[in-house]
This record gives sequence, structure tokens and C-alpha cells, in this order.
Amino acid sequence: MIAQLITSFLATSGFGILFNVPKNAIIKCGLVGMIGWFIYFSMVEKRIDAVPASFVSAFFISALSHVFAKKYKTPVIIFIVGGIIPLVPGGLAYDAMRNFVSNEYSIAIELAAKASLIAGAIAMGIVFSEVFNNTIKQGVSVRKSKKMNE
Repeated sequence: MIAQLITSFLATSGFGILFNVPKNAIIKCGLVGMIGWFIYFSMVEKRIDAVPASFVSAFFISALSHVFAKKYKTPVIIFIVGGIIPLVPGGLAYDAMRNFVSNEYSIAIELAAKASLIAGAIAMGIVFSEVFNNTIKQGVSVRKSKKMNE
């Protein structure tokens, strides 16, 4: 587990460097990616399928990214993009294409479908977190305006 956490931290931080993330945010990006991978890996270890594990992990990555963005006054996209890097099913997509080339179509379609489902789950996790975050913001602003009117 420690090796998984270190590797996910390094991968996320490395992509942060590659994407020219501000220097003071690189370690924070690595932390977001490491926490997201920890959630994903823990769920998969408990025999939960990769699709719902990716959804839950992406949801928490996005939620944590909003917290970090607000706290450190940095755009949220910096943390979200870096954080989801360990979840992207690149190896699965590669295996699907390799099987297509090898004329193993049934295996290739199965792998491509799984990669697509995981990618969709990541996107849905981010979108659901955005909706959740906006709902919380609206609730807070409504409460503040009610207090001001009293």
C-alpha cells in the first residue's frame, strides 16, 4: 500500500510539473492524487468493481480539489486534472487496442467497454461533485442573505 501511495503521489506531481502547475501547488496536487488513489485502491481491494470505485474516487478528488482551491486561492482545475491522472484507464485502453490489432475482437471489445465505463464514471464523479459543491454554496449564500435581512 505504501508503494501505491508513493507512486500515485509521484505520478500526480509529475503531471503537475508537466502541466506547469505553480510550484507551490505541486505537492498539494500530489496529495490530492494520492488520496484519490487511496480511495480507489481501498475499494478495489474490498472487491468493489473498478467503475463504482472510480466514480467515488473522482467525486472525492473533485470535492477535495474545491477545498484546496478555496484554501490556497488557486484554480480548481489544477487539482482536479492532476488528481484524476492515477485513475485514468490508460493501460486498459492500451490492452484493448493491442487485442484489436491481434484480431482478438471479443476481448478487445470487452476491454474497450470497461475503459469507457471507467472514463465515464470518472467524468460523472467530477460532475456530481461540482453539483454537490454548488448546492452547498447556494445553501450557504441563502443562509447569509437571510441573516442579513433579519
